[in-house]
Amino acid sequence: MAKTSKHSTSAPAHDGGHAHEGHHDLEGMRMMGFWIFLITDCILFGTLFATYVVLSGNTAGGPTGAELFEMPGIIAETFILLTSSFTSGLAVLAMNKGDRKGLILWLAVTVALGASFIALEVSEFVTLVHEGATISTSASWSAFFTLVGTHGLHVSIGLVWMLAIMIQLGRHGINSVTRRKVNIISLYWHFLDVVWIFVFTIVYLMGVM
Repeated sequence: MAKTSKHSTSAPAHDGGHAHEGHHDLEGMRMMGFWIFLITDCILFGTLFATYVVLSGNTAGGPTGAELFEMPGIIAETFILLTSSFTSGLAVLAMNKGDRKGLILWLAVTVALGASFIALEVSEFVTLVHEGATISTSASWSAFFTLVGTHGLHVSIGLVWMLAIMIQLGRHGINSVTRRKVNIISLYWHFLDVVWIFVFTIVYLMGVM
């Protein structure tokens, strides 16, 4: 009977070890899935940039970017988005210190900055449409709205994603799952900032030169 008892008490610990390993394996697979997603996104934006460069001169006699781009507003968008990248980094630092309130606070600041960026971008699009530049005006403007709009859509998705993570942090605190999600959204946000630097340089700066 003593032998049977010893066997029955050791089995759950062995199963728990497997469950712990399985959890780490699952988290690792999810992280790998994110990197695969990021690679496909790089290909997507690379294709959109190439398309824009090829079509940017095809204005069909319509307005050009040099005529319509308002650089002060675009510079403000750039400053806001780059600042949001910095605050998302501060959120990760707060998480690594175990500071849940600081983490949620910096994520909230990042969301506010990202929402401001989207508001300015929507305002820019509305102004362009009123001045006669729509997605159907020419191949150049079609490429412009597709590229910049796709980036804006990614930022909007990131904002919703960040809000969902903030809710999970409020409910469950900092654990292995929420830690992975914060790291992923931070990487995603930095990626969008890098893409925007290319947008700012290739579309706007080269467009007004």
